[in-house]
Amino acid sequence: MQFHRHNEKILIIDFGSQVTKLIARRVRDLGVYSEIITPRQASKMNNFNSIKGIILSGGPSTVTKKKFETVPKFFFHKKIPILGICYGLQLIAKIFKGKIKSSKKRREFGRAFILKKNNSILTKKFFKPKSSVWMSHEDAVVKLPKNFKSIASTKDSKLTIIENAKDKIYGVQFHPEVTHTDNGLQIFKNFLFLICKVKKGWNIKSQRERLIQEIKNEVKNEKVICALSGGVDSSVAALLINKAIKKKLTCIMVDTGLMRKNEFKVIYKIFKDKYKLNVKLINASRQFFQKLKNISNPEKKRKIIGNLFIKIFEKEAKKIKNVKFLAQGTLYPDIIESRSSTGSKTSKIKSHHNVGGLPKKMRLKLIEPLKEFFKDEVRILGRSLGLDNRIALRHPFPGPGLGIRIIGNITKEKVRILQESDGIFINELIKNKLYYKIWQAYAALLPVKTVGVMGDSRTYEYTCLLRAVTSEDGMTADYFNFNGDFLDKISYKIINNVKGVNRVVYDITSKPPSTIELE
Repeated sequence: MQFHRHNEKILIIDFGSQVTKLIARRVRDLGVYSEIITPRQASKMNNFNSIKGIILSGGPSTVTKKKFETVPKFFFHKKIPILGICYGLQLIAKIFKGKIKSSKKRREFGRAFILKKNNSILTKKFFKPKSSVWMSHEDAVVKLPKNFKSIASTKDSKLTIIENAKDKIYGVQFHPEVTHTDNGLQIFKNFLFLICKVKKGWNIKSQRERLIQEIKNEVKNEKVICALSGGVDSSVAALLINKAIKKKLTCIMVDTGLMRKNEFKVIYKIFKDKYKLNVKLINASRQFFQKLKNISNPEKKRKIIGNLFIKIFEKEAKKIKNVKFLAQGTLYPDIIESRSSTGSKTSKIKSHHNVGGLPKKMRLKLIEPLKEFFKDEVRILGRSLGLDNRIALRHPFPGPGLGIRIIGNITKEKVRILQESDGIFINELIKNKLYYKIWQAYAALLPVKTVGVMGDSRTYEYTCLLRAVTSEDGMTADYFNFNGDFLDKISYKIINNVKGVNRVVYDITSKPPSTIELE
């Protein structure tokens, strides 16, 4: 995967932590370009010219076994500053002949208080009177490697921060990238600006003209097709490509029947009338409902929706003659996840049909203008392109749509019930100025019917579950704390206006342990 060559960058080696992407985000938030690679890619590297610092991530591996994931020794001879996080710290200690012990009894997971022992440039302005950090490890360094000193400790981990200031090699046992660590960003600030001496130079808006020019250079006079879902990613990709090549772009919108109420019509109108894009709308809802009949397994549902979407898209694309390119709104996290399934051992939570969905038979060249960016960077880019707020600020929406918000089998009637319920919930959030305070909100339909009473009649209808979470990036999330009056009002409105629902519940689980979506 070739990226644009940046003058200065921080390289992150991913050992399989679920939160490696957060490290890259923190670095970029500070105005410095960061890139994630696997240990396998690291072992083949020969050009270190633009790399100003290296960060070794956490991960599920252990250096106490005979075989463990590592980086080549020559990385440590390049005189490039290195910061190891969690597993990264243990790896540094192992390479430099320190001692690491695995302890099932003295594991540290969650919050721990950290105590300063010595001064370090890495911890300048980091410590507070009672600093707490986020731990996630079983192994601990019990003997310092030669030429290293201890900077801080916790109750169960004596060597929580270590450094070899002369060679600019540092390690922290906790995760400064997660919001649960107090003042964690300060560790990155110190590493970037005081140790690596890198300059701020990464700015999303300034990337816009470069991207448009790169698309022009690559596509020249050829035709491009793009699957437009109306989500932020495909919308920004379409607008960028349209700026570069105008009418040579054709966007295809496949209506699966699993979108929110009236959503496709509104989005189609925005792109057709406001942006004058060349858009074809295909109503395929009947085919989707047919294929999904009596299917209740979530993975099967995802695969059916994904495969049918590609089949219909392919059929429509063939009607457009002499197409050379297929545009996709692939984001940087998608690239990292598809790498991690072949590279390191990050555990895969579920499959998504909107990652790497290029049909093999189409033999089209892939164009992915957003492959270097994170979701919120894409929103900024979208706004700089004049993307309508109804799309730019829209909550994340899953590729399979309402198909994974109806637990169990999908019917046209269930979709109607869910669209009505979800519409009421989202409209009330907007009306009460709560929508933009929330990362993601939706209604789901549970496969449980319960007894209720309406008027003098007994009812036997579905349960509607409401979910609303706050998050920075979707990696971790807390449920949104609505006041009781608001929940009362929503419950009353849904039950009185949606035939088929007689009970409303609110999900008060964080991520982890649960995920944001139900399936």
